[in-house]
Amino acid sequence: MEPINEYREKYGAGDNDLYTATETREILSAIPADFHSPETLKRIFSLIDLTTLNPEDNIATAHRFTNLLNAFPGLYPTMPSVAAVCVYPLLVEEIRHGLTAPGVKLAAVGAGFPSSQTFIAVKLAECGMLVSKGADEVDVVISVGRFLAGEYLEVLNELILIREATAGAKLKVILETGLLKSAANIRLASLIAMEAGADFIKTSTGKTAVSATPEAVNIMAKAVRDFYALTGKAVGIKAAGGISETLDAVNYFYLISRLLGEEWLCPDRFRIGASRLANNLLTSVMDEDIRYF
Repeated sequence: MEPINEYREKYGAGDNDLYTATETREILSAIPADFHSPETLKRIFSLIDLTTLNPEDNIATAHRFTNLLNAFPGLYPTMPSVAAVCVYPLLVEEIRHGLTAPGVKLAAVGAGFPSSQTFIAVKLAECGMLVSKGADEVDVVISVGRFLAGEYLEVLNELILIREATAGAKLKVILETGLLKSAANIRLASLIAMEAGADFIKTSTGKTAVSATPEAVNIMAKAVRDFYALTGKAVGIKAAGGISETLDAVNYFYLISRLLGEEWLCPDRFRIGASRLANNLLTSVMDEDIRYF
């Protein structure tokens, strides 16, 4: 049996779009009022991948982010550190040499980010270089075009090779759920990524018209749950792309708590958002306007 058909049979078809939308709405409508507490917001802050992925990034950007991260514990001793800082490949070595903030991982995008439209040899070489330069985590995008063309086995095999090239680092696979559109596609892409060895599956790059949605995260979380039930491997999930407001972050945090449980609410299994979210959470917790990052 072809692997893709085997995955469908082994893990099941999952929920359809209508059921997913209805269930997601019901879950989010049941968030308790006290769930927006400072302690919850601090926990969400600890799950952030602080991110700079701009065309104008340079060595000065690397120094700025590194200095901000290193100084943060002294300036905000009641706050946890963010989970990671995520940058383009050319900044990895500079940040690696200067980053001393305890517990903060160094992530980098690779493999032809954000479109994944390049040669597999280039993708593998870049991923290998990122690990050799000191990246703790590598974020890659699936070949969305090939997936939408039904070339599922090719997508799987490419991710297996990327997993091998990133040995020694966590592999976070971006599904670009806004382009996949349907619940069936998002579930299948999630299963392919996990079967290929992904440590995390992630919604989006934030560079498409539709990025993260609660419905997509619902589908991905259930795929993670079913994969864990059958394999015993706990795969992380990241909601990213357009998540900058405190209320949105609380919604995703609650959604994961309901679908995957308390054990997933830690940096090893759940990540969220980017720099704007960090500032907004700081503002909410400290009750003053803070634009630190």
